[in-house]
Amino acid sequence: MAITVTVVDDHPAILSGVRAWYAEAATPIEVIAAGTTADVAWTPPGDQADVVVLDLNVGAGDAPYQRAVRRLVDADRKVIVYTMQDSEDVALTCLDLGVSAFLTKAEGREHLVAATISAVENRPYLPPTLAGAIAADLGPSQPRLSDREREVLTQWFQCESKQLVADRMNITPRTVDTYLDRVRVKYANVGRPAPTKAALLARAIQDGLVGLDDL
Repeated sequence: MAITVTVVDDHPAILSGVRAWYAEAATPIEVIAAGTTADVAWTPPGDQADVVVLDLNVGAGDAPYQRAVRRLVDADRKVIVYTMQDSEDVALTCLDLGVSAFLTKAEGREHLVAATISAVENRPYLPPTLAGAIAADLGPSQPRLSDREREVLTQWFQCESKQLVADRMNITPRTVDTYLDRVRVKYANVGRPAPTKAALLARAIQDGLVGLDDL
């Protein structure tokens, strides 16, 4: 069965290009709705797309993208931000809000397709450009993680579920949760909360805890 996508973008050329990229992908991906505002994503529950690809130039007023992202994420939608903005602050804000991935439009077809598949599989995705920018900004306050916490963290980034991590490491899913909770608490204690999987990956790359080769 094909992955379904709603694309929110105000540029016709981008919409056409994204449709073509998905149509050419080895994994079946179908754009079932497209429009210039996030309202297009609000279809009846049975008709909602698996993934929403969202440009940040939507809405009006102060920080309109934050409202659009928060509304979609709060409704348990998988959101990929696809934007011309390349600000690390904007990227981390979106990741903290709970998006599945943040891509700049310079990333192109390969990364948008890969990010879409990763979102459906519940895996975070950071393209090289953003990963490099995040890694270059070494935060002043890094949590001190144990070797076991790092191992669980890396395994979780590689897996679709905590059950798979548990199977790989011969531990229980509850133990996986315990380790991940400890990591989140440590990040919160140094003033760098990471409430989502994608946000935690961004923090881990920032701090050199994992690299792209680990994923």
